[in-house]
Amino acid sequence: PQILFSKAKAKVVKMDIQKTATKVGYIIGSGDEVAQNLSQIGFEVTEIEAEKLAVTDLSQFETIVVEIRAYNIHESMKNGNTLLNEFVKNGGTVIVQYNTSRGLKVKEIGPYPFELTRNRVTKEEAKPSFLVENHPIFNHPNQLNDTDFEGWVQERGLYFAGNWDERYTPIIAWNDPGEEPQKGSILVADYGKGKFIYTGISFFRELPAGVPGAFRLLSNMISYGHE
Repeated sequence: PQILFSKAKAKVVKMDIQKTATKVGYIIGSGDEVAQNLSQIGFEVTEIEAEKLAVTDLSQFETIVVEIRAYNIHESMKNGNTLLNEFVKNGGTVIVQYNTSRGLKVKEIGPYPFELTRNRVTKEEAKPSFLVENHPIFNHPNQLNDTDFEGWVQERGLYFAGNWDERYTPIIAWNDPGEEPQKGSILVADYGKGKFIYTGISFFRELPAGVPGAFRLLSNMISYGHE
C-alpha cells in the first residue's frame, strides 16, 4: 500500500463589500452554504427552522433570506409566507431564493402573485442587461458594474419567475445564445414599509465558489430598504 498526500491549498479572494444591514435571519430550506458564506463577510446570520417561524421574534432582523426550495419542502411555509409578508409590511426586507413550480407546499410566495417557470440561463458568461440601471440594488451600498458579473460558475440562475403581478419590477435580464432575454431572475416589490425580492440567481453556487460580484450583489439585496 502507498499513502499519497495531495497538496493542501485554499482559495483566498479579496473583496470590497459594503453593507447597510447586518442582522439577517436565514430560513432553512433544502440545504446550501449561503448562510455560512454571509457570516464570513460580516453579516450576523441566525438560521431559523421553518417550523419555528411562528415562535421566532422576526423583529430582531433587518432582512430575512429564504434558502433554496424552502417552499417546496416545508408545509409550515403556508403560514410562514403570511408571517414574512407581515415582516415586510412592517419595514423588513425578505429575499426568497429559487423554488421549483413542481411540489410547492403553498399557493403563493410573497405579497403579490407570480408564477415559477423552468426558465434558466446556463451560460455563466451571459451578458447582463440592467433594466433599471439606477435601481438601489445595483448602486447601494456597492456600486456594481459589468465586472461584477465576470467569473461566475456553471450558470446565472434557474427557475426564474414568469407572469408576475404588475406591482413587481424586473431589474435585470440575460439569456443563453439564441434564446429570448429572461427577465424573471430578480423581481422586486414594495409592500407596506418594506421590500420583497424573489431571485432565481444561483447564489448557492456563486458564493461557495468565492465570486466577488455575487457577494456584492447579494449584499446590496440584503441592504435594500435599509439605507
